[in-house]
Amino acid sequence: MDVYDNNTFHGKDNFPRKILSQLLGSNGPVHAVTYSASPGTYILTGSADRSIRLYNPIPAPPSSSATTTTTSSISFITKPSQTPSVTPPQGRLIQTYTSHGYEVLSLSISSSNATFASSGGDRAVFLWDVSTATTIRRFSNQGHTTGRINSVIFAGVDDSLLISGGHDTTVRIWDVRSQSSSRPVQVLGEAKDGITSLAVSPGGGAGAGAGAEVLAGSVDGRVRTYDVRMGRLVTDVFPGAVTSLCLARDGKTVLVGSLDSKIRLMDRSNGQCLRTYGGDGNANGDAAGGWTNKEIRVQSVLGGGERWVVAGDENGAENSNGEGRVWAWDLLTGKLVAKLGVPWGPGGGKVVVGRDGKEKERKNVISCVAWRDGGFGNQFCVGGTSGVVTVYGEA
Repeated sequence: MDVYDNNTFHGKDNFPRKILSQLLGSNGPVHAVTYSASPGTYILTGSADRSIRLYNPIPAPPSSSATTTTTSSISFITKPSQTPSVTPPQGRLIQTYTSHGYEVLSLSISSSNATFASSGGDRAVFLWDVSTATTIRRFSNQGHTTGRINSVIFAGVDDSLLISGGHDTTVRIWDVRSQSSSRPVQVLGEAKDGITSLAVSPGGGAGAGAGAEVLAGSVDGRVRTYDVRMGRLVTDVFPGAVTSLCLARDGKTVLVGSLDSKIRLMDRSNGQCLRTYGGDGNANGDAAGGWTNKEIRVQSVLGGGERWVVAGDENGAENSNGEGRVWAWDLLTGKLVAKLGVPWGPGGGKVVVGRDGKEKERKNVISCVAWRDGGFGNQFCVGGTSGVVTVYGEA
């Protein structure tokens, strides 16, 4: 069994291993997590129960009669197994947003924090007012024709555009400011399979304007970079279906996750792979092997001021409880920095019994990850099949 105490292995990396809180309320797996715009005070989550929830991850101050407890995460690297002795405190639910008719798969918050966008199984992009918890617009006219919308992201000056990518293999660009039409202003249809992930780069250097380049990851194993204004397309090919994109703040590199159990840091200027993480180990021979991703979309992000690569896990921990895992590597060396356990949350996960009357194997798959302040904060959160979002920070 794995361990929930990692106080002895902080070393010099200062990776945030302490569980600050858990965010409860979802009645199904959590598919999307994101922080509010800088300084990232709040967390927004999207769930299979068709709801979106806004949380303050900092627990309420304890009453005079209450006892404060803290929990440190599992370390698979440094300590023998033991059972967690305390329950993580709970973050505060602020608001619930309910207009989706199907599961919520992607979220994007505007830079003003006044609005956010969501997408999922509805074949529509929803634009929300944060304070009133109502939808301002629904972008569906001449929209995605089949299946789910896997990714949505704000772009353009003052977040004037929304970009969506879906199962129908298209990327669609929507004008948020236009009140006369809900049709996409542009459709990018070069992909041969579903779009899984999106990123937006300023592109073109200083003064070129925001959102000049759109990056789209697809199940066909391509990352396509569209220079929207110049009408130029650059395609990078990968060995497996692309499931995750995370652009560095300066736009010069991009982190690409794919279903060949590898995460790659790519130089956008020439398409060169600068470093590989996960799989069976790295070229420098360190013991970073063991992370695999072959079946489902698992998100990977840059964190800690872009010092680390952080990813979820489709397999769960190596114990009988099937708890989740988070992996972290040093960005420059590729060395494994941390492998943290993610507890199920209150109740320890639901027991599923098959038709034969036997309990089925259960796994807390960690599929979504977000780092505070665009990767430059001191906190991150993860979500998955347990329906509980776990927030990590510095001890």
